[in-house]
Amino acid sequence: MNFVSVRVITADVARLVAFYERVTGVPAAWATEDFAEIVTPGATLAVAGVRTVPLFAPGSARPADNHSVIVEFLVDDVDRAHGELTGTERVAGPTTMPWGNRSLLLRDPDGNLVNLFTPVTPAAREKFGLDARREPAAS
Repeated sequence: MNFVSVRVITADVARLVAFYERVTGVPAAWATEDFAEIVTPGATLAVAGVRTVPLFAPGSARPADNHSVIVEFLVDDVDRAHGELTGTERVAGPTTMPWGNRSLLLRDPDGNLVNLFTPVTPAAREKFGLDARREPAAS
């Protein structure tokens, strides 16, 4: 088995895709007006419109109704991202977590939680295959 993607269902595909393009700096690959993907080296974030839900099972997913999943992106410098992402709803951060990641928690336009993080401790940096000797400065 290979983990491929997470799909977010939304009532406004263009708005949500524009948000994730801005956050990631990655242009979306559009298949139809109801489906686009943000493809990164580690995983893909798929964004689909409500009209796609009946293709799987009618009523199986509802847009803007997530209260348990956090979409996470590893970034080079979470503090820099914090300064650059104006106009986004911030929930918390940047904060250094006990497991060694410095995290910034945002909400996307549908209210889904988005965590941008940078590993800062040697153990966390090693976990992600980064140079464990270099620790970004915390602010």
